Amino acid sequence: MTLVLAVDDDPTILRTLAINLRARGYQATTATSGAAAVQAVREHQPDLVVLDLGLPDLDGVAVLAQLRSFTEVPVVVLSARHSSDEKVAALDLGADDYITKPFGVDELFARLRVALRRGSNRGGQRVLRTEALELDLGRRLAHRDGELVHLTPTEWRIVEALAREPGQLVTRTGLLQEVWGPTYERETNYLRVYLAQLRRKLEAEPGQPRHFITEPGVGYRFVP
Repeated sequence: MTLVLAVDDDPTILRTLAINLRARGYQATTATSGAAAVQAVREHQPDLVVLDLGLPDLDGVAVLAQLRSFTEVPVVVLSARHSSDEKVAALDLGADDYITKPFGVDELFARLRVALRRGSNRGGQRVLRTEALELDLGRRLAHRDGELVHLTPTEWRIVEALAREPGQLVTRTGLLQEVWGPTYERETNYLRVYLAQLRRKLEAEPGQPRHFITEPGVGYRFVP
């Protein structure tokens, strides 16, 4: 059974999350502080973490950074913070999605299912090699011309989504929903910014990419 760790210092929200998780067939465990959350992930190895940012001991962003130092468990941030900068910071640190409070239970669980599917796809991914590029999707390691290239967690999610089926078109809407979540299907500017970053890091000629190809008005594809 899928185990979900819910982290929040509000007992009402924790109780609501736990009740709804169990009603939908998940196992639920909870934590009310950042330190307890990190310990629970180490001890129980949950399949997914729902993480509040406003914790009493550690800021949730710091908790997320600690988690990403040792695990790729999917993390869905659930926060009252609405700032775009905070959302981007959490996503860049490795959050799989960001939901603002108050939240709808049905939307929350739709996003949890997406995050769980994304997490389940990570384990079986492989190494892709071209003449100059090596992408180890399972270990999240990228090399260009033999040199290690640092990619952010968000950049890795884009690479994973495109490289999972090399040569296949991934629509803009599909890519936005997989990387940022179901409510981000209109933010096509995100894709332009991040694909430009990826090309600068991974393509020999970013202005004439060989691997990360744009299909204008439709989407993107990874060509080995």
